[in-house]
Amino acid sequence: MKKSFTIIITFLIFATSFSQNKFGNPEVNPIQIQKTFGDWSAYQSKNIMLSRDFIAFDSASKEISKEAFLDQLANGNFIPIRLKSDDGIYYYKLFKIQPKSDSSIKATINQIGFDAFKNYKMEGTAFPQFSFKDLDGNLVTNESMKGKIIVIKCWYIHCTPCIREFPQVNKLVEEYKDRKDIVFMSLAEDSAEQLKTFLARKPLSYSVIPDMKVYMNEALQLNSFPTHFILNKEGMISKVLPNFESLEVALAKESKL
Repeated sequence: MKKSFTIIITFLIFATSFSQNKFGNPEVNPIQIQKTFGDWSAYQSKNIMLSRDFIAFDSASKEISKEAFLDQLANGNFIPIRLKSDDGIYYYKLFKIQPKSDSSIKATINQIGFDAFKNYKMEGTAFPQFSFKDLDGNLVTNESMKGKIIVIKCWYIHCTPCIREFPQVNKLVEEYKDRKDIVFMSLAEDSAEQLKTFLARKPLSYSVIPDMKVYMNEALQLNSFPTHFILNKEGMISKVLPNFESLEVALAKESKL
């Protein structure tokens, strides 16, 4: 009788644990995906978004903080793989990089991890003081933007990924056009004259602020473009994001707060 009771209790604990575990195996084979750099790069670009919210696990399947996860990507010998799930939440786990894998995989992951870690550490801090004039002569300052959600796109004319997402970010502006508490502005490295000529051919629905190279390098310490910021209504950095896909998800969440 005692033995049967123990078996029942063990089963119930297992069943409860299983029902709460809404993620499963890796969505790709962690070893196979490392066969070539092309395979890994194609998977990473479509399935790994380190700027979004996710639950992280180390290589021993122990849950760790997002900060610890990104630190290990930046400085360790791991690749991130998404786990299959049925609850809409992202679960990432670290897997060892194989000894015979292309060295470009590790170098790329370390750089991506470094950028994501740096961006993550900026979240929750105050956006640096600014006083800008856009191409239309409008003055924009920290004080004038208080009480608004600010979406900032950092870019320059010769940045191909920056320009490629113009149609998507323009569509995003249109989507939120009735939200008077959301402002879209962009910081560009280029001069006003260069930007006016360029934007006549490639329109951008954001307000555009020229000559921002020094500010982006020194105040924001950016080393990759595009970079997007979402500031909350208190002027704090809510999210730092590397692409439109991450921006779209994060803004939808911030706009509902």
